[in-house]
Amino acid sequence: MPNQPNIVWITTHDINPDLGCYSGIWPGAEYAVSPQLDALAATGVRFDHAYATTPVCAPSRSAILTGTYPTASGTMHMRSRAVPPPEVCCFPEYLRAAGYYCTNNAFSDLQFETPITVWDDHGPQAHWRNRRDPQQPFFAVFHGMVTHESQIYADEAQYRRNTERLADSERHDPATAPLPPYYPDTPVFREAWARYSDNITAMDYRIGDLLRQLEEDGLAATTLVIFWSDHGRGMPRAKRWAYESGLRVPLIVRWPAILSAGTQYRAPVTLMDLAATMLAGAGLPGPPHMHARPIFDAQGVFAEPRAYIYGHRDRMDEQEDTVRTVRDARFRYIRNYHPDRTAMQHHEYADHMATWRELRRLWFEEATLRGRGETPSLLTPVQRLLMATTRPAEELYDMQVDPHEINNLAADPHYAAELRRLREALADWQVQYGDLGLLPEAELIEQWRPGGVMPITATPEVAWHAGRLVATCATHGASIGWTSDPPRDDGAPAPFHLITGEPNSGGRAWQLYSAPLELTPGTEIWLRAQRLGYRASEDLKTTIPPL
Repeated sequence: MPNQPNIVWITTHDINPDLGCYSGIWPGAEYAVSPQLDALAATGVRFDHAYATTPVCAPSRSAILTGTYPTASGTMHMRSRAVPPPEVCCFPEYLRAAGYYCTNNAFSDLQFETPITVWDDHGPQAHWRNRRDPQQPFFAVFHGMVTHESQIYADEAQYRRNTERLADSERHDPATAPLPPYYPDTPVFREAWARYSDNITAMDYRIGDLLRQLEEDGLAATTLVIFWSDHGRGMPRAKRWAYESGLRVPLIVRWPAILSAGTQYRAPVTLMDLAATMLAGAGLPGPPHMHARPIFDAQGVFAEPRAYIYGHRDRMDEQEDTVRTVRDARFRYIRNYHPDRTAMQHHEYADHMATWRELRRLWFEEATLRGRGETPSLLTPVQRLLMATTRPAEELYDMQVDPHEINNLAADPHYAAELRRLREALADWQVQYGDLGLLPEAELIEQWRPGGVMPITATPEVAWHAGRLVATCATHGASIGWTSDPPRDDGAPAPFHLITGEPNSGGRAWQLYSAPLELTPGTEIWLRAQRLGYRASEDLKTTIPPL
C-alpha cells in the first residue's frame, strides 16, 4: 500500500499536562521544565483537552490498544483477566496485516494476555531499527517508567539515578511547587510535587533521544510521532480518581507536511480514539466493532469533535468502587454509585506512599484535636472532602471557572438543565455500549470462566489450496500466528509478566497469519491461535509439502 506513514508512539505513565507547552492551559504547567516536548508541540499539534477513559494504567491501555470502552469490553477492573467480545483484538494486528513492522519496547498490561500476533518484536530490544527491510513501514511504541507514581517516592539513590541527566538549574524547587487547593501545603506534598516534575524532565531527555534517532535515520520528516500519558499524576485525588487530575493527559502529535505545525486543538478528545486514528492515518478502514473514531485522517483533516467524552473508575485492586463520568467542552458530571463509601479507601499499594500517609496522618491528628475538644485546623474544608467517609451521589463542575473541581454544582438550581443533560448523556452511553462494571464481578467472572476454568483457544487447522497453506481456527475471534523458529526453553515467565500478560513468544519470532502462505517446500512451521481472554492453543507443527 503506498504512502504508509511510519508511526512512533512515545508514552509515559501517570502525568497530567504538566509540560511547559501547556502553560496557561493546565494550572501549574508553568512550573515544568520540558524543552523537548515543548519543541515537539511547536512543530506539531497540542491537544489541550485529551482524556484517558480510566484513571489507572491497564484499563486505560486496553481502551487504546483495542479501540473499545473498558466498561463494554470487560477490562474496567484494575488487575483482572477479562474476556472481551470475540470481534475485539489489538489494533496493531491490522497494521501488521497491511505490511507494518510493529514493536513494543516494554510491558503490555492490557487486562488480558497479549497474543503473540500483536507485535513483531516485544521487549526492551524492540526498535524500528531491527526490521530487516529498511523500506518497510513501522509502528514502534516506546514506554518509559520514570514518571510512574512509584518513582516519586523512590529512595534517594533511585531518584538520583532517574534524574542524573538534570542540570541543577533544571531541578524543581519544592518551595515554588504549584500545589492545587485539595492538597495540604506541607513539606511532604511539596517534595513529592518537585520530584514528580523532576521525573518529567528526566522523561523529556529520553524523548529527545528518540527524536534524534529519527533524525539520524532520516525519518523525522516522514514519521507520525505521538506522545501521550496513560492517565493523570500518581498522587491522591488524581490517579484512581475520575476527576480532571485523574483523566486529563498531555497529547502531542507531529506529522510533518500533514498536520500544521504549532496548532492547538481545543475540543475534547479521548485517547481511545488513537486506535482508529492510526488505522485511518495508514489508509486502513476501522473495523465496525470499534468504539474508537479517527481524530484525523491520512490527509490531516480533523473529524467532527465528539460532543461528550466518557470515563469510569471501577475496582482498583482491593478498593471496591464504581464511578462514571462524562465531560463536554465546559462541564464535568460524575455519578458515584457508592456515595456511602469514602473516596480514600484503604489501598495497600498506595498507602505506603508518602502523600497518602501524609493525608492519613493529618486526618488522624485532626481526630485527636477533636478528642481534646479543640477545633481541627490541619486541613481545609476542601481537603477534608477527600478524606470524608461519604460522597455526593452526583457531582457537577464548571471547568471554565473551576479547573480544580472544588465547587460541586449538582445541587445548584441554576445548573439543573446542565445536570439533567449530562446525566442523560451518561445514561445513553451506558445503554448504547453496555456497562459490565454494573454487574457483580463474581457473576461476570463465572460467565467468562465457568467453574474458574479459563477457556482454551482451539488448535489451528491447516489445508492446502493451489500450493498455499490455509489456516483456520474453530474459536471465533482467534488470531493465528506462525513461525519457522523451533521451540526452545526460554525459562519461566517473570511473576510481574504473569500479572501484565506479556506475550508468551518463547523467544521465537511469530508472524501474523492474515492470508494463505506460500513457503518453500520442506519448511517446518508452527502455528498457534489465541482469542483475547483465552489461553493460547497448543502449537501445531506442519511441514510444507513438495509442489
